[in-house]
Amino acid sequence: MENERIVLRPWRESDAKALYKYASDPDVGSRAGWPPHKSVDESLEIIRTVFNNDTTWAIEWKETGEAIGAIGYGPSCDCNLPARDGEPITGYWIAKTYWNHGICTEALSLMLDHIRETTDIPSLISGHFVDNPASGRVMEKCGFVPTGETCIDENQYQGKDRPIRVLRLELDVLPRMSAGR
Repeated sequence: MENERIVLRPWRESDAKALYKYASDPDVGSRAGWPPHKSVDESLEIIRTVFNNDTTWAIEWKETGEAIGAIGYGPSCDCNLPARDGEPITGYWIAKTYWNHGICTEALSLMLDHIRETTDIPSLISGHFVDNPASGRVMEKCGFVPTGETCIDENQYQGKDRPIRVLRLELDVLPRMSAGR
């Protein structure tokens, strides 16, 4: 999956150094609910385990060929989101250097097109910590609608006192892309 700026592709073991470079930033993981990576070896293990599936992709910046983030969907990763039976959870993150450039919106849009074209999944659920509203704007630009629910997920890194705003996308409804990113 690709557009003019990014490619969504499987993670490679050779991405471990780039993953560590970006995932060791304490501002990045905390927004997504995971602790900063402590070593290249830890990042490699994440690639070999967490990212080693058919529904998780590296977000590659075409200009450099470097993995700058991740996106995917699948069963709950011990999340407390109120998913319907069989409803996948989607999530993403991007390196701090690339924040506020529309890249997550582009990546999510590409992934949603792929899901619509290759699966019969009726809906997806996602959420963002309320202190990270930019992530919610990405979801809303791609058609996710707030459910009105919030939850606390003590399993998420720093999640004990951070409410999560819940959003859902009915995949048979086409998103209304906003004028801006």
